[in-house]
Amino acid sequence: MRKFDYKTIPAEIMNYEIMNLVSAIHEYKGKQELFIEAKPDVLEAMLEIAKIQSTGASNRIEGIYTSDERLDALVKSKAEPHNRSEREIAGYREVLSLIHESYDYMVPSTNVILQLHRDLYHFNPTSAGGKFKNSDNVIAETDTSGQSRIRFQPLSAFETPEAVDRLTSTFVEAANAEKYDPLLLIPMFVLDFLCIHPFNDGNGRMSRLLTLLLLYRSGYIVSKYISIEMIIEKTKETYYEVLQDSSTNWYEGKNAYLPFIKYYLEVILSAYKEFSSRVELIQNKSLTKPERIRVLFDNTLQKLSKRMILEKCPDISMSTVEVTLGVLLKEGYIIKTGAGKNTAYIRNTKIGA
Repeated sequence: MRKFDYKTIPAEIMNYEIMNLVSAIHEYKGKQELFIEAKPDVLEAMLEIAKIQSTGASNRIEGIYTSDERLDALVKSKAEPHNRSEREIAGYREVLSLIHESYDYMVPSTNVILQLHRDLYHFNPTSAGGKFKNSDNVIAETDTSGQSRIRFQPLSAFETPEAVDRLTSTFVEAANAEKYDPLLLIPMFVLDFLCIHPFNDGNGRMSRLLTLLLLYRSGYIVSKYISIEMIIEKTKETYYEVLQDSSTNWYEGKNAYLPFIKYYLEVILSAYKEFSSRVELIQNKSLTKPERIRVLFDNTLQKLSKRMILEKCPDISMSTVEVTLGVLLKEGYIIKTGAGKNTAYIRNTKIGA
């Protein structure tokens, strides 16, 4: 039977690189209240944008898609789900909103996890939402030649309920002891949850929802405003690589948590850096709104769509964005790429070269 012990963290985790990541996140966390107090109206808009991004990204990771327009309407509760994918998206929206509103009162117990999973499938009455898996499952992958192989064998259905009880009680006990930073404990918990794979379906999405819950409860609320799920989606290949690296020999209790912890800390730090840069840009009173749009292009070599600009600067109107893009295009400062829904803009690096 797999044991869980968060009272003693493996020595290899307490290395210079990990401690530097933890220290950097702590520094940003110390500033987050100043950010939040700065522009409450803008931050409210950022929160709504992050909800849409998180819901879309976490579901897309699992192959669940809908259009941007439908996603926006579903997350804002302006539309009813039309099919299975949209029912699952609407369920994620419900759980995400619940965590945002009530995380302080949600101790990560077995019952809470089951209730969150039940709500994840709220719009799919025929599913086994809120129930542990009733048959053994495997985590498989398909290689480039189309051959499928078992990558990981989770705990059996029989072992699962007791394992989740031990997992949650051990984590809560370690968190309450405050011996180790929660930034180290949370990724360990998430990895163990994924390795148990307690449900027939929804394990990946539940792991990301539980990540948010545990981060919020520990005071790290950046993912309310910057979608951690979207950062994971953009680094999905690395996510699966570190998950495989850290789950090897898991059943025997000989796995290495380090790759998964390092990846998770990098994701959290990336979210804080993005949060900081957005708020600082908004707070810069010396810049006009068109100048702030120009700065966005100054600070990246990536293509930016109108939607992306609005997400990064939620206090700027679409009309201002369109006028500014027109001016920057006329100056030759940016280049237009694509057409229709694929239209985007990128800085002309030849200027000033």
